[in-house]
Amino acid sequence: MSLTAFAPAKVNLFLHVGTPAEDGFHPVSTLMVFADIGDTVAVQPAEAPDFEVTGPFSGPLEGQPDNLVERAAQALLAHVGGPQPPFRLILDKQLPVAAGLGGGSSDAGAALRLLRQALGLAVQDEWLTAIAARLGSDGPACLWARTVIGEGRGDRLLAAPEMPALDAVLVNPGVASSTPQVYRAYDAAGCPGDAQRPWLPERFEDVIETAAVLATCRNDLEEPAVALQPAIGEVLETLRGEPETLLARMSGSGATCFALCAGDIEAEGLAERLQSMRPDWWVRRCRLG
Repeated sequence: MSLTAFAPAKVNLFLHVGTPAEDGFHPVSTLMVFADIGDTVAVQPAEAPDFEVTGPFSGPLEGQPDNLVERAAQALLAHVGGPQPPFRLILDKQLPVAAGLGGGSSDAGAALRLLRQALGLAVQDEWLTAIAARLGSDGPACLWARTVIGEGRGDRLLAAPEMPALDAVLVNPGVASSTPQVYRAYDAAGCPGDAQRPWLPERFEDVIETAAVLATCRNDLEEPAVALQPAIGEVLETLRGEPETLLARMSGSGATCFALCAGDIEAEGLAERLQSMRPDWWVRRCRLG
């Protein structure tokens, strides 16, 4: 029963946000892609149920009673009912926390897929999706980790245009960005955006076209997030001033930002220079798609 599952980082290439509905949730339109870097979830046999967090970003999650991985496991076991053999879940946390990368939702999705396989559970995909949706608005997208357009709360998934693989650099300035606080700041500013889906082609030919079309889009949470955490603005200003950057934008509610590059050589050069310039920043070259 010892198995592992990858939990990739999610990146919002654009995020259009409307005024909150009567239920208090903001409608969105977003294009989500997934990176080849992320966390890992493992399951092992154990004498009693156990959960462990390792990795460079384990600190904020240690001893946290409301961890999404544990909640995902509990929800899945409650759904199937009946006794199951005890197991240990191990989360290797390589992504920053509160970073706009969907880390918690992706970890939960990996745990759901992993436990279904490890325990041999006869749970259909739609039930896993329903469980993931209860854990977070981006839960369904992060469960399957495929390029997709999210609307409604982000949980209504639509087919995305065909896209090339995108070489990118992710940068986090080492600050946490609270999603509730960012949304409150967005509301206080009068919700200047809207949840309208932008025009997108059926197929992006290459990264140059992709960056050009995405440049006509926005992340409506960028301005309030920068106001709350000015370090995000410093990252964006730096990325937008570098020659390799075709497009720089914040992902989700921050604090991680991304730069799209023409290829892996450009992304590698940008990442190496940023790591040298700002060793206090978390910088990772990756491929999105």
